[in-house]
Amino acid sequence: MAKPNEKLADALRALKRLQGKYNGVIESSDLTETQRAILVEEGFLRLVMKGWYVCANPRDHEGDSTAWYANFWSFLSGYLAKRFKKRYCLNADASLILHTRSTRIPRQVTVISRESGTSLLDLPYGNSVLIYPDKKNVPHHQVEINGLQVHSLPETLCKLSPQSFINNPRDAEIAINMIGDPGELLKILLTKEGSVAAAGRLAGALRFVGRGEDAERIIHTMKLGKYDIREINPFLIPVPTLGNTRERSPYTMRLQSLWSEWREEVQALFPPAPGLPQNAAAYMANVDERYLVDAYNSLSIEGYQVTDALIDRVARQGWNPDDDQQDKKDQDALAARGYYQAFQSVRTTLEAILRGENSGAVVRNAHHRWYAELFSPSVTAGLLEPYQLAGYRNGPVFIRNSMHTPLPREALTDSMETLFNLIEQEPEAAVRAVLGHQLFVFIHPYFDGNGRMGRFLMNAMLASGGYPWTVIRVQRRSAYMAALENAGSDGDIKPLVSFMRSERFLR
Repeated sequence: MAKPNEKLADALRALKRLQGKYNGVIESSDLTETQRAILVEEGFLRLVMKGWYVCANPRDHEGDSTAWYANFWSFLSGYLAKRFKKRYCLNADASLILHTRSTRIPRQVTVISRESGTSLLDLPYGNSVLIYPDKKNVPHHQVEINGLQVHSLPETLCKLSPQSFINNPRDAEIAINMIGDPGELLKILLTKEGSVAAAGRLAGALRFVGRGEDAERIIHTMKLGKYDIREINPFLIPVPTLGNTRERSPYTMRLQSLWSEWREEVQALFPPAPGLPQNAAAYMANVDERYLVDAYNSLSIEGYQVTDALIDRVARQGWNPDDDQQDKKDQDALAARGYYQAFQSVRTTLEAILRGENSGAVVRNAHHRWYAELFSPSVTAGLLEPYQLAGYRNGPVFIRNSMHTPLPREALTDSMETLFNLIEQEPEAAVRAVLGHQLFVFIHPYFDGNGRMGRFLMNAMLASGGYPWTVIRVQRRSAYMAALENAGSDGDIKPLVSFMRSERFLR
């Protein structure tokens, strides 16, 4: 009889052969009953729905949703490919989400198949998939995004319902601006698959976003084709969040749209800026006084076991990884020392801001130095390689238990450039602080340290308006994380504004 560890090894070998196929989506019949049972028991497989599993990390806690949200689209692509190959297509609403690279996970995804009956699949954490057969509406020229079959972008817009422009105006506006030549739309609108009502909506949408000439081209060409077109603006939002932009990247357009939409809400809810302090030395003295409590709270929020004695020790240079083996192994000490060094670098940035230099330009140049200081002790201790101080991450990263997926590696450079452009051009310090912090963690440009870096950015922007250095307390971590989630996943910035406003008054 095989020993238990031999059974597990056999099951893992079988899993290894399978996990490269269909994005790690496993059907019951792919494994023996014994293999499946031991892999589930040991945490290497997680049940998604009856008969279907995904590969999992045994270290994940029960109820931890991180892996699910991070791999939602991967599961869907693997499941649908396993069932239908390429004989299916996501509907226009789901296609819109993927074309515009939205980071939100929809509650329900609708799939059109060429075969099979209608079915509703209940997935973890309230997600679901509706599949129904409609051979006529599966496009002949579908495209693939992240392994999923979707409508082309022009066809997505032509098939988008009026309600979609109301429910998801940001995605619809981004998609409209991603269309370079309206001829791409006309090629569909002028065929039997086209729609006069869709042509009227798209003409109205183009005019709304500032592309009047393109709207006129749609109307004129449709009339030449003997179609009686009536232009209607499908958006209910009062003004576009992007306007007539030459930008074509959905990631950078989303940042611009969020900033445009949220800035007035921040201004309405956050107290007016006091203005740059006349006594810069006194302001910096107050910042220094708050270092210990700031370091304790900021590091504790990230899960480090930090004590006042540890912070005091590293602040007094009482840390020596070359001679003290305990210090070399102590990751909490490494984090505390890195925070101290980064804080000193942030102080230099604050001094430049208080001299009246543009806060966005200063932080654009300084934030990589902050990051390098934050993690250089780990390089000294041999826990990180030197190249890891170079800059933004070169792979994916996930936020624990968040429905928001940070931007992919290839979008980081342009997105960070856009963020700092927005900060530089923003006249209100409160907007720079709140939205700078939110969109920094929304992008999540580094493998680690994003929360600490985001709070440094927040305080640099607060300083640019004369607001005091603000500590986000570990006791309110749950409220803080919920506020970030509200903004990142639900598009609601008000909870974060209220949270930061309440923390700001704590001296």
